[in-house]
Amino acid sequence: MRILAIADEVDEALYGDKLLRLRPELIVSCGDLPFEYLENLVSRVDVPLVYVPGNHDPDLRRGEPTLVPAMELTPGPQGCDNVDGHLLTTAGILIAGLGGCLRYKPGPNQLTQTEMSWRALSLEMRVRLKQVLSGRRLDVIVTHAPPLGYGDRPDPPHRGFAALNRLIKNLSPQFLIHGHVHPFGRTVTDYKVGSTLIVNAIPSRLLEI
Repeated sequence: MRILAIADEVDEALYGDKLLRLRPELIVSCGDLPFEYLENLVSRVDVPLVYVPGNHDPDLRRGEPTLVPAMELTPGPQGCDNVDGHLLTTAGILIAGLGGCLRYKPGPNQLTQTEMSWRALSLEMRVRLKQVLSGRRLDVIVTHAPPLGYGDRPDPPHRGFAALNRLIKNLSPQFLIHGHVHPFGRTVTDYKVGSTLIVNAIPSRLLEI
């Protein structure tokens, strides 16, 4: 399974032949990318695209239902699946997602450590139920922010979430893929925690599972 992971910065080469050369079987977006960019990618390759929102993305939660729900468009990029707070089986792998970053100012998709802890616990319970019912192991966790202490930075906007460390310890996915922390020309370090590889996807990474 070839996974094209993207985050935060548009990889201009993906508008050209690079996308077809990589031959992805699944595209994973970790947030803070233009919806038009995601829609362009998913329209050019016949593969699923799953994403979580970043702190610069709009609030994608649904509002109150209208009288004509059939005419409503799903919030977010069309043709893509929002896995934020959800569990999804696609392209033969089991994926869970948690978007947003540590709250540092007013705005959508920002959470305290406690708020993320509750979201992560709810997601973990659903993963465990899935494992009991189907025997499926969780393959990938998609997040916007990194786990605390693994690829994050000490300033509040770029500090990681402690709750993600617990998910890695308890669920042991093959990958945790995130964005949010821009390398700005520096070499990006991958971290191995148990059997989980923590990967910063900015601007794009090809992974095999």
